[in-house]
Amino acid sequence: MRLIPAIDIQGGRCVRLRRGDFADETVFGDDSVAMAEHWVREGARFLHVVDLDGAREGVPRNFRLVRAIAEAVPIPVEVGGGIRTQATLDLVAGSRVAKAVIGTSAVEDEAFLERALAVLGPDRIVVAVDVEDGFVKTKGWQEQSDVRALELVHRLEEGGVREILYTDISRDGMMQSVNLEGIRELAQNSRLDIIASGGVTSLDDLRALAALEPLGVTGVIVGRALYEGRFTVAEALAALDEADGTTPGTVGDRDAAAGRAGPDAGPSVEPAGGR
Repeated sequence: MRLIPAIDIQGGRCVRLRRGDFADETVFGDDSVAMAEHWVREGARFLHVVDLDGAREGVPRNFRLVRAIAEAVPIPVEVGGGIRTQATLDLVAGSRVAKAVIGTSAVEDEAFLERALAVLGPDRIVVAVDVEDGFVKTKGWQEQSDVRALELVHRLEEGGVREILYTDISRDGMMQSVNLEGIRELAQNSRLDIIASGGVTSLDDLRALAALEPLGVTGVIVGRALYEGRFTVAEALAALDEADGTTPGTVGDRDAAAGRAGPDAGPSVEPAGGR
């Protein structure tokens, strides 16, 4: 399972929010590039960068820093926040950013998501499924839609998306552990790769998530727990490797673990709770 340290940028600084509240920030550094280099030195193999100003305003506001981070580190960097136009897709396509994380437009503009998949390819697109009380939120988590998480996941799956980032907003930045049941429900009802986010507090949280890897939970984003020193990158990687044996589940493993029919097993039966 991939451990992905998070770097959230607001006003040019590296911050962490609580429950996505832009006014409730903790500043952890003024140099986001230096922070990225720090996590690489600690052993990080992937990075997740969010332009918080872009997420709120709908257009990138810190892409200069995002580009600098991607050019400064030798590991894949995914970026989200304000990716809602063709011009932004072009920015990502012309940079060393490995993946674009798309949130609002995936819910509100299916035509844009189709263009993004065509321009960048499905392997470079991650769709953010940001959830509170079962419903998806958009525009930097400021507006609640009438779309349920599973409804969106099924729509994305049909549209050719391969990977999603699931965040339980109520847990994000609160150090209250992860929503294992919500993550498990999505994994059991889809064949998408899932990155889990929101609430990771301890090494036990990581071990619990690693146990879901055969269902398709392939990555975990960690923010405040790393910044506050609850554990190190090395300790986190060791916990994940200890829990999952370092061997990712195959599609067949995932089908078996989820109790689902494989691709050659004949007609499928809709999982309980499916729409």
